[in-house]
Amino acid sequence: MMKAKEAAVIIPTKDVFVGDPKAPVTLTEYGDYESEACAKVNEVVGKLLEQFDGKLRFNFRHFPLTKIHQHAMKAAEASLGAAQEGKFWEMHNTLFAHRRRLGAISLREYAKDVGVVDKKFLDHLVNSTYGWQVRSDLLEGLNKGVRDVPAFFINGVLFTGKPTFENLRKGIEDALKLKQKKKRA
Repeated sequence: MMKAKEAAVIIPTKDVFVGDPKAPVTLTEYGDYESEACAKVNEVVGKLLEQFDGKLRFNFRHFPLTKIHQHAMKAAEASLGAAQEGKFWEMHNTLFAHRRRLGAISLREYAKDVGVVDKKFLDHLVNSTYGWQVRSDLLEGLNKGVRDVPAFFINGVLFTGKPTFENLRKGIEDALKLKQKKKRA
């Protein structure tokens, strides 16, 4: 009698955060690793996490624009492969730093550089092991009205301004004030 092979449990990006897990404000970005705008705003997010230490947590969701970025899907899958070993954020930042070189072999090298030890990492990329999770992020983004990247949500509400440091800072401060009002009420 053959035993059914157990499906591996995959950690999805919706469960991967940086910042205080109990922070009153959650900033969520839908982005693409080949996007120049997403790479620039990644630096802004880093500064926001510093400024709002303890008050802000950040979640990155995948929204690969595959019609214009041929490597965005595999880069997103690579970040999920790294997430399985607790290396999502290291891979995330590396992918943005190398957004012009995101071929499969380069992705495997970046994974090694950030400490991923899975010997089947490249096989997972070739076989699209994490493709459904990326697609799930994409579909969720589309359902929330995302059409381009970067797209931000602050505590689940679509941020409609230009994603500059000042604009996002103000949006986060407004969300913090709203939380305080609700606590007092």
